Amino acid sequence: MMPNMDPRALKRMMDSMGMKSTEIPADKVTISSADGDIVIEGPSVTLIEVQGTTTFSITGGSVSHVDKVAVEISEDDVKIVMEKTGADEEKSRKALEEARGNIADAILKLS
Repeated sequence: MMPNMDPRALKRMMDSMGMKSTEIPADKVTISSADGDIVIEGPSVTLIEVQGTTTFSITGGSVSHVDKVAVEISEDDVKIVMEKTGADEEKSRKALEEARGNIADAILKLS
């Protein structure tokens, strides 16, 4: 916010420029990438719309990084998931990857 500016005046100025601002109640924001996830706990999230463009502003909160770890999936694990769920090999392997190799979680995901 601009220093020494009345919040109501700022809102009127933003409205006159076609800007809309909405606070979004959020407990956690997760940004996923190929290298891992960035998790922001307790953020302040604002949705800003200007001339058809939507922008999210995320401030505050504690930040942690979760690196993605390559999980080796054995053929035996894939076969077990296939037998228990009836899913094909591709779906079984993907479910195991998403479950980070946890067979029970992969079976539950496909059931």
